[in-house]
Amino acid sequence: MALPTRSRRTPRPSAPLPIVILASAGAAFFIIPLLGLLLRTPWTSAWQQLGSPEVLTALRLSLLASLSATAIALILGVPLAWSFARLTFPGRSVLRALTVLPMVLPPVVGGVALLLAFGRRGLLGGWLATTLGVHLPFTTAGAIMAETFVAMPFLVITVEAGLRSMDTRFEDAARTLGASRWTVLWRVTLPLVRPSLIAGAVLCWARALGEFGATITFAGNFPGRTQTMPLAVYLALESNPEAAIVLSLVLLAVSLAVLIGLRDRWLGAS
Repeated sequence: MALPTRSRRTPRPSAPLPIVILASAGAAFFIIPLLGLLLRTPWTSAWQQLGSPEVLTALRLSLLASLSATAIALILGVPLAWSFARLTFPGRSVLRALTVLPMVLPPVVGGVALLLAFGRRGLLGGWLATTLGVHLPFTTAGAIMAETFVAMPFLVITVEAGLRSMDTRFEDAARTLGASRWTVLWRVTLPLVRPSLIAGAVLCWARALGEFGATITFAGNFPGRTQTMPLAVYLALESNPEAAIVLSLVLLAVSLAVLIGLRDRWLGAS
């Protein structure tokens, strides 16, 4: 009778000491500022700071603007992602590059571009004001537009990746059985890319919630109208540092929750 053999595990290679030192320094570079934020948080008065009228107004406006920006991104971004993933047309690569450009563009530059396009003397701003009576700069609608401009690319590239990786045989089978294009889209395609849709929408919402540069440039910093939480943090640093720290902690918690919730799909971690 043969004796069972022990399975030999391949030993993991040990990291060289310089790599460990540099990796530790790189991790500390991110951890220490966050640790400083946690240690300097006025925990005894945190709830009082969060309950102040100014903070509640900024929080309410941030939720309104970021959720509205996410809804607009879903309406416009999903068809755009589908076009990039499924259609071939002249200039597609250029259009895609322009679509995702706000991801790497300085937000202030994005705000300036919005002003030149939709401002009072912009390419479309004058026509909107005189014809439709719509004024976007320095309004809540302007804040929503600024957040949509910088956040929608995150949804577009996430949904596009989901469409490119899905098994198209299910769509082919549905068409073979006589389903129309709209039926295939609503009953087959969208359910198959639902995880990408959810991940893209959450990423878009988190980016919109933390937007600062484009918002303050295009919409200004008016309490109750355009002052979102990042803008309130910036203003409170001079007048009420404790409130600024508490608001920063709220934004940090939201960002961390998004990254943890999407780590399997977005970060590829277990």
